[in-house]
Amino acid sequence: MVSYLDHAATTPMRPQCTEAMLPFLGSRWGNPSGGHALARAARRAVDEARDVVATCLGADAGEVVFTGGGTEADNLAVTGVVARNGGIAVCSAVEHHAVLRSVEALSGRVAGVHGDGRVDLAALDAALDGQVSVVSLMLANNEVGTIQPLAEAAALVAERAPAAVVHTDAVQAVSWLDVAVLAAPAHLVAVSAHKFGGPQGVGALVVRGGVGVEPLLRGGGQERDRRSGTHNVAGIAGMAAALAATVADREAVVERVRARRDRLADGLLAAIPGCTESGTRATKVAGSCSLLIEGIESEALLVLLDREGICATAASSCASGAAEPSHVLAAMGVPRALAYGSLRLSLGWTTTDAEVDHALEVIPAAVDELRERSAAPILR
Repeated sequence: MVSYLDHAATTPMRPQCTEAMLPFLGSRWGNPSGGHALARAARRAVDEARDVVATCLGADAGEVVFTGGGTEADNLAVTGVVARNGGIAVCSAVEHHAVLRSVEALSGRVAGVHGDGRVDLAALDAALDGQVSVVSLMLANNEVGTIQPLAEAAALVAERAPAAVVHTDAVQAVSWLDVAVLAAPAHLVAVSAHKFGGPQGVGALVVRGGVGVEPLLRGGGQERDRRSGTHNVAGIAGMAAALAATVADREAVVERVRARRDRLADGLLAAIPGCTESGTRATKVAGSCSLLIEGIESEALLVLLDREGICATAASSCASGAAEPSHVLAAMGVPRALAYGSLRLSLGWTTTDAEVDHALEVIPAAVDELRERSAAPILR
């Protein structure tokens, strides 16, 4: 069997998403920027989707900017604010590379984190001053699942850098957390459809009223001049449908997935000597099971798991195959040798008990096989 434990990389599309997309992949192909009936129908679809996304994210419809995904939304937020207002960008050391590399390219500042992956508010405080124009802190981490203290950080920014705006990458949060409430302190909120059962290649950035961003893409002036380019009508319709479905059953999914995640994590910790969790489970999203396994290299483990039908990653899927260990684990103080044995198992709305059982059978055996090959000493 195949056990898909890589939902943090991408989730299977929800049936509501597929159904919403199909008309725009066939008979309703109009360009929403046009003036004829077919174009107007496409425009209505975009407008209706915008209303749904706004409601689900706690925003006004005019605050929703459709993008090509979460990476573009993050770049538009960080780079767009600095390009418009000048100043300095600040982020935490565990941000997705879409944020971290944007901040680095702008010669910004990076605040450290504690060993559990939560931002060190004292370090953030030290990075703030009157020059700062944007502060970015993700709501939930893409590698270890840690939920950040966004409200506390936003209050600190308001006190220490009152002219700055707060951006949150909520890409990994939508499936698990009430983003409409928890991201309310942020002026800019980025989401990506394929992380909650929508299609790949479409996302959104909430830009609260009064916040200005310089566009990354110029052209026809779509999205109120904030993001030019012909709308991905099918993708936008699918994203809205997936988001509405996610919000509607999120509470039930979180309860079900958390129980399966706990069974998976506890079972692997008991079965594999020298295995620990990265971060603190109590402050993680329900679908995150991030482990550190002594005496192995995760890339070799992933090969064995793939052979047995287990879909997983070492850390961020964006870094899969990279020679360097995760920057998130490094920022958390995980020793380099141990970070090479990281394993990210991420559950989602389709995860079954059978998939968990399969993983509990296969993963310990694969670790044993690798250890036997290397004969590495393991602390017991």
